[in-house]
Amino acid sequence: MNESLRNLTRRHFFHDCGIGLGRIGLASAFAGGFANLAREANAAVSSPLAPRDTHHRAKAKRVIFLFMAGAPSQLELFDDKPKLRELDGKPIPPSVIAGQRYAFIQPDAAVLAPRFPFARHGQCGAELSDRLPYLSKIVDDIAIVKSLKTDQFNHAPAQLFLNTGHGLPGRPAMGSWLSYGIGNEADDLPAFVVLKSGGSLSGGAAMWSAGFLPGSHAGVPFRDSGDPILHVSNPKGYDRKAQRDSLDLMRKLNERELGVIGDPEIQTRIDAYEMAWRMQSAAPELMDFSDESQATIDLYGAKPGNPKAAFANQCLLARRLVERGTRFVQVYHSGWDHHSQVENGVRTQALQVDQASAALVMDLKQRGLLEDTIVVWGGEFGRTPMVEASAALGRSLGRDHHPQAFTMWMAGGGIRPGITLGATDELGFHVVEDPVHIHDLHATLLHLLGIEHTRLTFRYQGRDYRLTDVHGHLVEKLLA
Repeated sequence: MNESLRNLTRRHFFHDCGIGLGRIGLASAFAGGFANLAREANAAVSSPLAPRDTHHRAKAKRVIFLFMAGAPSQLELFDDKPKLRELDGKPIPPSVIAGQRYAFIQPDAAVLAPRFPFARHGQCGAELSDRLPYLSKIVDDIAIVKSLKTDQFNHAPAQLFLNTGHGLPGRPAMGSWLSYGIGNEADDLPAFVVLKSGGSLSGGAAMWSAGFLPGSHAGVPFRDSGDPILHVSNPKGYDRKAQRDSLDLMRKLNERELGVIGDPEIQTRIDAYEMAWRMQSAAPELMDFSDESQATIDLYGAKPGNPKAAFANQCLLARRLVERGTRFVQVYHSGWDHHSQVENGVRTQALQVDQASAALVMDLKQRGLLEDTIVVWGGEFGRTPMVEASAALGRSLGRDHHPQAFTMWMAGGGIRPGITLGATDELGFHVVEDPVHIHDLHATLLHLLGIEHTRLTFRYQGRDYRLTDVHGHLVEKLLA
């Protein structure tokens, strides 16, 4: 194979280093005529999920992303604005909202004051609403970022954008990029696991898709009870030896086909069968919380098997996953889309997530895992300082979508603890200090994991793609 064809089809991670994935062409060898490249890949690496070197020394090894789907109101939780209390019920100044678009309200809607009191906590003096009593106890361990911005103002594209760096389906999720780039630490669990609670997700399964990356790097959704993955248990009368014999035969047939046509999805199929085999031993133990102390169960507020404690159970399961080597755990919790009665909505959701979110940080810290595990908490955008009210839609005292400014918090893995980064104007409308775009967030997380974001690329349809597309800057102030 000539060098120009090799460059067209090879994977482009660490290509500047001359090591690792740059020489492994299986992932980007598309069907027909690439059998030699497929065989070269098989000889070069035993598994697409094998651990790989990083660009620079990593401070973090893994990520748990607590995704608050629906977009929690920063004005009820993190970003108190006395000026909104002063202007409550009055139209927002036209100069503030010029040129803005909204999903459901008119730009001249009246101001809605924050619905809860705020207070300062910890040695750092971080300001939080009274809806976050558990988080207030660990503010010295987290970084609060009040200056996030996104390009999308509706749920599905905004959720996709935060997960994949793009507002349309078809791009790889962050967890997939990490699996592709640096592999996994566990050989009996997926590199990228998806946990869900609270209802449906606007962005759908595209948020954990591998996109144009090989399918081996896709997120694997786990169920919250019984077998974590359907059909992971053998049917009655089918023993392990019979299963292993069947898998060995299928592997030989698949490898023969891979050698003939070089389709990388055949390797994905082989890897899926082998991972399922290994998980049959690992998964039941993973899901069994009986080895957890009662103190730990109480810390999270977990109730195994109880759907009312689904988020707490998932947070505890997330810790067990990273403890066993899973690279990226995405915990989705829906229910934050409060177009009406934002006060009641935030109160209800905070009761479900505050204790377990803080417990996860505390538990990781006491186990020595927080120093190399990043925890991220936040949704796809923020909520407007203006009220949403519509008799036709049955809505009152709610908030609309607000991509211009919102808040997230992070902890561990090289994140500077005890800081509040960024600021918004007196109405909470625009970022006025230390803006952090979604691509900047991605670039910073990748940096902490040892990856230079401009060099984690994959050639597809004639150009190199990356998680941060053609954007993204490292947020130095977030680094410890």
